[in-house]
Amino acid sequence: MKQLDKKPLTWKDWTKMLVVTGLYIWFLAWVDAWWGLIIVPFIFDIYITKKIPWTWWKELENPVTRTIMSWVDAIVFALVAVYFVNIYFFQNYTIPSSSLEKSLLVGDYLFVSKMAYGPRVPQTPLSLPLVQHTLPGGAKSYSELIQWDYKRVSPKPVQQGDIVVFNYPSGDTVVSNPAYQAMDFYGLCMGYGQQIVAQNQTLPALQSLDPYQQRQVLNFYRAVGRQYIRENAVEFGEIMSRPVDRRENYVKRCVGLPGQTLLIRDRIIYLDGQPCKEPDNVQYNYRLRLRDGRRDLPAQVSHDLHLSSDDLVTLHQTGFMPLTAASRETLLSMTDLVESIEVDTLSPTGDLYPLNAVTGWTRDNYGPIWIPKKGESIAITLDNIAVYERPIAVYEGNKLEVRPNGTILINDSVATSYTFKMDYYWMMGDNRHKSADSRYWGFVPEDHIVGKPIIIWLSIDKDRGWGDGHIRWNRLFRWVENMN
Repeated sequence: MKQLDKKPLTWKDWTKMLVVTGLYIWFLAWVDAWWGLIIVPFIFDIYITKKIPWTWWKELENPVTRTIMSWVDAIVFALVAVYFVNIYFFQNYTIPSSSLEKSLLVGDYLFVSKMAYGPRVPQTPLSLPLVQHTLPGGAKSYSELIQWDYKRVSPKPVQQGDIVVFNYPSGDTVVSNPAYQAMDFYGLCMGYGQQIVAQNQTLPALQSLDPYQQRQVLNFYRAVGRQYIRENAVEFGEIMSRPVDRRENYVKRCVGLPGQTLLIRDRIIYLDGQPCKEPDNVQYNYRLRLRDGRRDLPAQVSHDLHLSSDDLVTLHQTGFMPLTAASRETLLSMTDLVESIEVDTLSPTGDLYPLNAVTGWTRDNYGPIWIPKKGESIAITLDNIAVYERPIAVYEGNKLEVRPNGTILINDSVATSYTFKMDYYWMMGDNRHKSADSRYWGFVPEDHIVGKPIIIWLSIDKDRGWGDGHIRWNRLFRWVENMN
């Protein structure tokens, strides 16, 4: 290794050190993480004392090794920069499902602003950038060796009607087999548990039971299903838990704010008794009857109405398809093609939130339900504990117990009310009949909020080839905020 003479310090060296140190201290103040001051002596050494050989490979005589290490240095720097930007400023997000169509389409690539609601300080800081939770091959992309409490820098509230990216609340538990990870784990347990119990005995009529008995029976179903999944690890894989910031990213529209009472009647959302204006591109499922026994729409009609291949497959198989009000009116005007269009009124019960109570609610007629607000209290009883159990026990970390006599204990003390520590939100998709949203898994806590989509930077239509509209040029660089 050749020796290089140290160059004398200049005012530029001191200026660089002071600027970098000043910016770093400003950042520590911004995120309120003063423990990071332990890095300041290293910054001083890089620019001034230079005792640590940070770029030791530059002194090597072997040019190949110098070149390789230069690339390694550049790659490490790029990864650190990307990690930093992803956490505190912007993140790329791809729309994976049709729950927000036709506002956001499958294949839209978005820049998501972390600054919109205040960036979260990472709760699981030991993780690889650009990977949410799983590496190729199935290994975890993060370590839980260090876990920090929830903290948000310069927090700002979510606004009514915002399209929001958030961590999937019900994704705290998953199975390792990717084929089942898209399914809600608790719903999966409930479904298998009911099937298994039904094979051995007649299921009780839940409507005839009191709330405590309903709770016991439904929790038993879920426990049986969980045991079945655990015993069949070859099919499902192991049962895993995920920290908040490593759960799947979802995107929905905020339709209910903390402290509001939400009610859905005949598909219309009411907040505190007042009906809400629906998004312009809201969709519902309709039964479409075509003339002359047809099961498919002409290709040109499908193209003009921006119907996806999934929509057309659904129409062919079931006779139903999601439509906006504008698309419905257009089809109704085609009297030589369309016989009738009727909204899908089928609204089954039993798979909606909360899973451990019988409410009689459906996707089109749901609630009323009060959305928890930080610092506000609610009386808790057997009639509503199923709705608020998950926020109290899971999201806010309390021990909760319900006794047969109806007594509710929180942290081993009898409780008749509870004061919430966080704000919660109600999220729903614009494609109302094809959206797994808060109606199915409940409230979104504030510590799950990731950011706000700002702009569509790319949009790809998987149903079309490169010469036939594969890239949706008319959607590029469109502001998401204008999609109401």
